[in-house]
Amino acid sequence: MTEAILLVGGKGTRLRPLTVHTPKPMVPAAGVPFLTHQLARARAAGVEHIVLATSYLAEVFEPYFGDGSALGLHLEYVTEEEPLGTGGAIRNVASRLHSGPDDPVLIFNGDILTGLDIRALVDTHETTGADVSLHLTKVTDPRAYGLVPTDDTGRVLAFLEKPQTPEEIVTDQINAGAYVFRRSVIDSIPLGRPVSVERETFPGLLSAGAHLQGMVDSTYWLDLGTPAAFVRGSADLVLGRAPSPAVPGRCGDRLVLPTARVASDAKLAGGTVVGEGAFVAEGARIFGSTILPGAVITDSLIGTRARVGRRSVLTGTVIGDGAVIGPDNELLEGARIWCDARIPAGAVRFSSDQ
Repeated sequence: MTEAILLVGGKGTRLRPLTVHTPKPMVPAAGVPFLTHQLARARAAGVEHIVLATSYLAEVFEPYFGDGSALGLHLEYVTEEEPLGTGGAIRNVASRLHSGPDDPVLIFNGDILTGLDIRALVDTHETTGADVSLHLTKVTDPRAYGLVPTDDTGRVLAFLEKPQTPEEIVTDQINAGAYVFRRSVIDSIPLGRPVSVERETFPGLLSAGAHLQGMVDSTYWLDLGTPAAFVRGSADLVLGRAPSPAVPGRCGDRLVLPTARVASDAKLAGGTVVGEGAFVAEGARIFGSTILPGAVITDSLIGTRARVGRRSVLTGTVIGDGAVIGPDNELLEGARIWCDARIPAGAVRFSSDQ
């Protein structure tokens, strides 16, 4: 397997950005756009050619990643004019693939952080002769997900909608958002209309007698659907809990990017990331949070999974767990931001705009 499709449109719909102009795959995680980790892990698994199926704000990807040569990849970009769903997005880029009809093609979602052994998934696909192989993961509470029961050999038996009662929870296995398709299966998906792989493609293949194989891999897995999840994922990358060859530094309690400055008495732990040009001054205490480029933090306490936006200034403040401070804010002595609160860009200032 040497090529893949990366779905960066958010399950076939237009991504809701975490900031005004930044789609989720470009939000920094451990110092680089999240998509960098996805691409680097695919390359480490032997993938050479990746087609990015994009929709929302697609124009930001190509200027940043170019032809992919900096990552050792050949990248191409295909943009949906209208949302096509997961299956429709996959079919929409099929003409850019170089694989033969029986060759495997890796497909993965751009909003999942995972430690999946990609090569093991491909090996499972090839040794079982499956038409489609799925990465499955086990979750403690599967009520928010579709269920994927399998037999003793791992062959998929059904795709079940989100369970509503305890009796409907027949397995704790869910679709984890990474697949290997036989190329001919991709070509069989209807072209030019919305198609859901979960609701149409996979059930239709099962009904037709196709072989769908599940591989349960219970390593690290996180759906990056919220700002807090992005910060948690970033911290886990820094701590080494989530593997990625793209982390720009050694794993540990903190990651301070090259042009950032941290005072000697500042305390950073829990996978905290300090972005380029940021300054963490004396008296700061930060645990497992992300400080974006250009921010200045002095004599402040910042809880876990919080995010401080670009160029924001915090002096003598307390930021609760999971709070998001948008860019260009200024919070001074005595400010207290509750847990999970959201401060929009430029919403709070004390000094003159001059």
